[in-house]
Amino acid sequence: MNPISLSEISTITLIMKVGILTSGGDSPGMNACIRALVRVGISKGLEIIGIMGGLQGLLDGKFHEMQPRSVANIIHRGGTILTTGRSKEFKTLEGQMKAAQILEKAGIGALVAIGGNGTMQGMHKLQQVWSGQIIGLPGTIDNDVFGTDYSIGFDTAVNNAIDAVDKIRDTAQAFDRFFLIEVMGRDSGSIALDVGISCGAEAIVIPETKTNLKKIADDIVAGRARGKNFAFIIVAEGDEEGDAMEISRKMSSMVGEDCRVSVLGYIQRGGNPTRQDRILATKLGAYSIDCIVNGKTGILVGEIGGKLSETPFEESYTKKKAIDTFLLSLVDALSI
Repeated sequence: MNPISLSEISTITLIMKVGILTSGGDSPGMNACIRALVRVGISKGLEIIGIMGGLQGLLDGKFHEMQPRSVANIIHRGGTILTTGRSKEFKTLEGQMKAAQILEKAGIGALVAIGGNGTMQGMHKLQQVWSGQIIGLPGTIDNDVFGTDYSIGFDTAVNNAIDAVDKIRDTAQAFDRFFLIEVMGRDSGSIALDVGISCGAEAIVIPETKTNLKKIADDIVAGRARGKNFAFIIVAEGDEEGDAMEISRKMSSMVGEDCRVSVLGYIQRGGNPTRQDRILATKLGAYSIDCIVNGKTGILVGEIGGKLSETPFEESYTKKKAIDTFLLSLVDALSI
């Protein structure tokens, strides 16, 4: 029996071209999301146009049509096959109007952008000058986009960091040392909080709360007196007291010993996405196609409480995502 072609399966006539791009920092699961967008979009009769290089690629017209085989064997890969980047030109009104003209000329009627809150802000501005539909998908390891419990890539980043911290912990214990371990999180302590709780940190330093270095130092000294032969603190890079190197300089004299520093950096962004990120990315990508088919625009598609959600662009980057204060309150008790 001959296989049934995709065109025979689809009952929807081609209605528009849909452009897709990834913008800002890459995050594990972006490829799984691209795969869902392409294949679900084509199954619904849409023509999918990949835009290379993020927002700058949009301004440079780096477009190519994508087919089902274009996204073969990418669901397990980190990074993004569309590549990514930022654009100073797009931040200007002139750049946004140029983007609108380019999209119009290419015959693109809808745009799906995968990225963080900066991307959502850019899409909100583009919405003011372009009549096409725009859907945003939360792709950032920082998990700081309002309108979704988790962003694509967050779970993988946390697991990458946990693996690294567990290895550093072995060295800290072997040498009886005090470590400061810096994770990503310029404006958000989500990674730091989950990693710190998961790895049993003595303290977690995040930008959402005021950091009391004197108390942390006193607790470490007291722990030494109780027989704790090593300690480590998880530091979000955007804390008001500074990064891990700066905090190390401040704390060494307080604890009476050198504070060793390890900055995990970009290792958190790479690697194969976890099961959670692959499924989240697939669900959000598929649902965004449904939103386009149903005429929706100007929204971030996310998942809240296990249910797919829609949040206006402006709220997605202007509203602050709350930290889990109950989880944070457990740190002192768990580290005695």
